[in-house]
Parts: sequence; C-alpha cells; structure tokens
Amino acid sequence: MSRIRVAVVFGGRSSEHAISCLTAGSVMAAIDQDRYEVIPVGIARDGRWVLASGQRLSIEDGRLPEVAEDGLPLALPFDPDSRGLVVVEPGQVPRALGDVDVVLPLLHGPYGEDGTIQGLLELAGVRYVGAGVLASAASMDKAYMKLVWQGCGLPIGPYVVVKDRQWRRERKQVVDEIKELGWPVFVKPARAGSSMGISKVESEDALEAAVEAAREHDPKVIVEAAIEGREIECGVLEGLGDEPAEASLPAEVRVGSGHDYYDFEAKYLDDGLALDIPPQLPATVIEEVRRLSVQAFDALGCEGLARVDFFHTPDGRLILNEINTMPGCTPASAFPKMWAATGLDYPALVDRWIRTALARPLGLR
Repeated sequence: MSRIRVAVVFGGRSSEHAISCLTAGSVMAAIDQDRYEVIPVGIARDGRWVLASGQRLSIEDGRLPEVAEDGLPLALPFDPDSRGLVVVEPGQVPRALGDVDVVLPLLHGPYGEDGTIQGLLELAGVRYVGAGVLASAASMDKAYMKLVWQGCGLPIGPYVVVKDRQWRRERKQVVDEIKELGWPVFVKPARAGSSMGISKVESEDALEAAVEAAREHDPKVIVEAAIEGREIECGVLEGLGDEPAEASLPAEVRVGSGHDYYDFEAKYLDDGLALDIPPQLPATVIEEVRRLSVQAFDALGCEGLARVDFFHTPDGRLILNEINTMPGCTPASAFPKMWAATGLDYPALVDRWIRTALARPLGLR
C-alpha cells in the first residue's frame, strides 16, 4: 500500500515562529515513516512557503530554529480537485509537487493557529489536522474564548479587554477599569501564545509599560486578575468515529525558583519547570479537570486536539485559564507527556491526529 502523504507546515509569520519549528522537529521525528510520507513545508517569517527538507528544527547552542527563506518556493493552488502543492520557482513554469492527503498545520499564534490557514485549506479543499476556522479564531482570541465559556456556564476569572482604540483615546477609563481587578494583574496579548508578551504587574506604575509590551505582539490586550492557585493542564483529543472527545491525565506545572511565573524562558530555554503527571490532587478533582477540559473543548467547537489550562485554588475551585488548539509539542512540552502517561505514546498520538482529520468530510460539518 502507498503511504499517506502528509504536508507538515511550520514556521509562520507570528512571534511563535521558532516554537512552531521546534514542534515540527519533534512531530516529524515521531511520525511513523512506514505509514506516512512527510512533506516538510516551512513558512518563512515574511510569509513565503518553501520546501524545508534538511532544515535545523532544534535548539543548538542556545539558538532557536528558523525557516530558511532559500528553500524551493511552494504554493497551494485554490483547486479543490488537485489537493496538491505547486513549485513556483521564479522564471520557471509551475510544476506539481504531488497531491497531499492531509495537512498537519503545526503553526502557533496569528497567521496559523487563528483560523487563517484553516480558511485557506478549506478553500483549497484539503483535509487538515485540528480545529476549524471559527473554533481556531475564537480559541486564539482570549476575549472571545472567555465569552464563549462564560456563556456556557464554565468557570473563568475576572478580566478586562483593552482594544486598540480604547487604549489610544480612553486610557484613563481603561486604567480605572483595570484597577478594579486589584493587584497584581497579568497583561497579555489577546491573540498570542507561548507566553509571548506577558507581564506580571504589581502596581499602576508599571501598567502602561506592560500594556505597550503586549501591544508589540497584538493591538488587542487582555488583563487578567491574578489567581492564586496551582497551574494544571490537560490534553484533549477528538473522539474517533462517533465517540466523544477524551481527556488525558492532567499535569501540574511547577515553575522553578528563578521564575516568578510560567514565562517563555521557563517553558523553553532555562529548564525552569517540572511537570507532575498526574498532579498530587484527589481523584475526584482530577476527574473534574478531565470533565471540564472536554466541556471547554466542545463549547468552542474544537476538533483534533487541544490543551486546556486551569488554576486550582486553595479553596478547591477549578478556574479555566485558556485553551490552545495547537499546543506546543517540543521535547519540553506537557501535551505529549500527558498523553504518554495516559497510554498514548508520541507516534500513536500523531497517528490519532491524522486519522481523525482523514475521517472528517470536506466542507461544512
């Protein structure tokens, strides 16, 4: 039997470019090469698509990976009958690279995880792994994510959304609204991940600088009241066939003494965190984490996979923090480790993503 052709797409235009490359390196090392033929497709920081064979996709000497712009240039034709990639070298007649059966878009952040590439693939009539257009967009935007969860009766913490126009024209009113949350607060880009642009703010004096730092990643910012509690994560996978979505064993994230919170360096560079899988929590709480994770996944209409993050407060409450529809799957990431502890190793996990994507119909669903 011929192998299933999988286009693994990574890199992209967001500030999470390097993390996407790391995820792709891990996934391509784990994928079953006897079952799947992998076509590595890199998206350079300027948005160009290239055939990315042989590119470095790991951290070496402290240097993060990046898609080289000099690869063979590619394009995705908007022809639902072709399902292929086209080589578009300057001055040459475009030529087909061959059909692909499914795309694995390992893109993090804007221009990838936010419904944009999902819309492109829908228009091209190509099956892909992960959430669809609306679920990707709503999950990426923390403000809409919270609105959906709140509307479904799921537990969330207090927050304030800071839109670009408000910050430029009504700054005092925005600051007054944020002050009502109490100190400290966490200031985040509304549509970014990998802890990019996040600041912990202890007083009003530091607020403006923190908002401006977040605005370097996204003109829309979300400010959240700090919640005292243990940080718990849980993986979710779309069910096979008509089966419901299922949750992994959760993990507790413990940040090392050199970090005040779960920032970018702690996640990826400094070996500054530990994971307890499962957490030291009562069995009833662990089951509640898993139940709420599936509810959060279903509320947003997610497909494929997601990671759901919580706080477990000293008084025993579980509060949803956020959802990530294409979680990092680097060697340090919690998502593959949680599923391995649940009984699904990395190759089986990737196989599950692809099988559920191939089973979905094209078009509206």
